Amino acid sequence: MYVSFMVIITFTQSLFLTHDLVAKKDFDPALPEIVHDGDDDEETVKIVQLVKSNEPLGATIKYDERTGAIIIARVLHGGAADRSGLIHAGDEVHEVNGINIKGKSPHDVVNILQYREGPITFKLVPREECVPSRESRLRVKAHFCYEPSVDNLIPCKEAGLPFFKGDILHIVNQEDLNWWQARKHGEKNSRAGLIPSRQLQERRFAEMRDLSSLLEDDFITGCKIPVLKEHRPRKIKKILYDATENDDFDREEIATYEEVAKLYPRAGLYRPIILIGPPGVGRNELKRRLIASDSDHFRQTIPHTSRSKFPWEVDGKEYFFCSRESIQEEIKMGWFVEYGQYKGNLYGTSLETVKSIINAGYVCVMTPHPQALKALRTPEIKPYLIFIKPPPLDILKETRIRSNARSTFDEFCSRGFTDSEFHEIIYGGHKLEFLYGHMFDAVIVNDDLLRAFQELLQIVKLVETVPQWVPASWVASS
Repeated sequence: MYVSFMVIITFTQSLFLTHDLVAKKDFDPALPEIVHDGDDDEETVKIVQLVKSNEPLGATIKYDERTGAIIIARVLHGGAADRSGLIHAGDEVHEVNGINIKGKSPHDVVNILQYREGPITFKLVPREECVPSRESRLRVKAHFCYEPSVDNLIPCKEAGLPFFKGDILHIVNQEDLNWWQARKHGEKNSRAGLIPSRQLQERRFAEMRDLSSLLEDDFITGCKIPVLKEHRPRKIKKILYDATENDDFDREEIATYEEVAKLYPRAGLYRPIILIGPPGVGRNELKRRLIASDSDHFRQTIPHTSRSKFPWEVDGKEYFFCSRESIQEEIKMGWFVEYGQYKGNLYGTSLETVKSIINAGYVCVMTPHPQALKALRTPEIKPYLIFIKPPPLDILKETRIRSNARSTFDEFCSRGFTDSEFHEIIYGGHKLEFLYGHMFDAVIVNDDLLRAFQELLQIVKLVETVPQWVPASWVASS
């Protein structure tokens, strides 16, 4: 049985075909009367005539090694083929302008199309079951950059969708195991493009995820970094972090895409501002300035300690004084964001302290150890993470020397930074980006303290007034 109809479309030199009338929604074909000229078991064939235009049809083809047939591999959502409803994934291409293409490669078919002028006629055998796929509502945040033109695995480079790290993508189809269809958020009328699926990209990243090998090669995520050949002893901090499970989590997590949704600001219920950065980059000074700018709005957490209270100290002002046993018990219960030991005494930041600041209507400002992010980045806390990034080495040196900045690596001596410490700040920044960059909501380069602080104020204002993309689970739990 033959069904013939005409669609005004076109083709490019790639595997794409193009369509001109569908842009005007003028793609409803006038079907002639069906003619029965064979047995009932005869194949149903579609005769589709295409004419040149400019809009890509949004369909790719592939070679079926089992049958030797050329198959419509996929129809991209939002493209001309998708809107017309006349060409479907799985349709088998039998002829192009009367030329039998069985046994030919996709490249051969492209060559046939490339040198044809005027109308092009396709003879297609539709797949047995044609159930149109529904467009997904899934939005994801990309945690890597993608350029299809240099991807040797993509079935059609021209069909790929390039994007940058941090872009919000609307995933419209996930039927293919390796290649999803997506468009950038806000581009509702654009044709969807191909992007690597989470599974495919995770396999790629797994091959280069070993941080130790990357460090040995002096590279992290494509950035050449200074590697410290000799590490000097680090000062002992009062607040340490000791959680082996988080170390394993950090090494094994491979970030590709994260499902996100819009979180709308709520008056009187503010998201904590978390400043992350390597020691010496200036995040504590930025926190101090932010709190000082409006102490009735911004608050910092008060740590707990097991040490004895001095006569002049007030419980709850600089520390919460607790018994060692009670702190240890709460650590076991997972109620501390970070904790450690200093001179035989336990110190830590309680999760309840963070929540009490939020519930009291203040903005909690923190500079925790990066490994504390796992405990903080939850639907209950909903923090906004800002990475305080060191500038290039020469600018880092020049600005710190000019401002007579004091080293944070030596608590027993007031002095400037050494060259080794400058290198360690740069190294630490690259390492943090590699391990935790997928969690960052914003990045501030601290090349000038005053400028960085003004940028921080602007970001904090936006967080309090403008909807932000967050993990979808945070919105579902609100």
